[in-house]
Amino acid sequence: MAGSTFGKLFTITTWGESHGPALGVVIDGCPAGLALDEEDIQIYLDRRRPGQSRITTSRREADQVEILSGIFEGHTTGTPISLLVRNTSQISQDYSEIASYYRPGHADYTFDQKYGFRDYRGGGRSSGRETIGRVAAGAVACKILKQLGIEVCAYTRSIGPVTADPAHFDAQAVRETRTAMPDRKADALAVAYLEEAIKKLDSVGGVMECRVTGVPAGIGDPVFGKLDASLAQAIMSMGAVKAVEIGDGVQVSARYGSENNDAFRMKQGRVVKATNHAGGILGGISDGSEILVRAHVKPTPSIYASQQTVNQSGEEIDIQIKGRHDPIIVPRAVVVLECMTAITLLDAMMTNMSCRMDSLTEFYRK
Repeated sequence: MAGSTFGKLFTITTWGESHGPALGVVIDGCPAGLALDEEDIQIYLDRRRPGQSRITTSRREADQVEILSGIFEGHTTGTPISLLVRNTSQISQDYSEIASYYRPGHADYTFDQKYGFRDYRGGGRSSGRETIGRVAAGAVACKILKQLGIEVCAYTRSIGPVTADPAHFDAQAVRETRTAMPDRKADALAVAYLEEAIKKLDSVGGVMECRVTGVPAGIGDPVFGKLDASLAQAIMSMGAVKAVEIGDGVQVSARYGSENNDAFRMKQGRVVKATNHAGGILGGISDGSEILVRAHVKPTPSIYASQQTVNQSGEEIDIQIKGRHDPIIVPRAVVVLECMTAITLLDAMMTNMSCRMDSLTEFYRK
């Protein structure tokens, strides 16, 4: 299978299946000398861990990370970092009948058409558990970015018709609410909406948002390597994401240029923007203001209500899916958005170090 590696200089390769012995990631290109231990990574994995509330899957996994290589005496060595998380709560028999039919909204049919074979236990590589490797690698990227003064914060913007009010933004609430919303009042309304969906044996979708502060101007390449294009690729590679917006996103298509342009001003001797409709990226290059990315997530395709499909013999059948599934993907996917954003930015910043002669001169002729 091709396509399990992402990045140019800071590269990650995820591996493993939902019901295999373990999952993980190999990080290549991490600079030597970064203080790193398992707790740095575990904090992020705990945010995506299943079984934490009624609005997540009942599958209970500790998701404890093990560092297999690339660390010596508490610091990165510059060699590949291999991270592993063991699966401990598989109930593969819940998926035995899935082998004979295609679940609506899943990759069952397309995997069969591509490979002529598929791991039907929980979706194999198309399972949401694949994101464990992304989060483990993203935790490392986030730590590096933090040392550079860059903060990455993702949260749930909306669930169904319930949207967080920016006026009530509380960063601490993102870690404490069941929905990962930064607005506690909206969280309560969203949980009530989710409870109704659960009673109907249904699922719901939502929108995640990620804000990045501290990114300097000049990051990203202006043609095929645009920063917003790279972010879109990274985020669209997340299984349930169906649309990505940068800044004001789709709203810009209904505006006049005079309304949408961000005016440049001077503040304390530096160029700033009066507004940020562009979301911190102009011409595919960061402009020094806050980067804003939004991801739209579809409802969980595994629902307990009866659905129509076909089996491998071409017969039309009705099914009721068994197993343990999230009624909504968004709250646990927020940290995945945060990590994929961090990985993309770090890779772009490392690439950017070689784009100017004065940067090379400063580094090598100290």
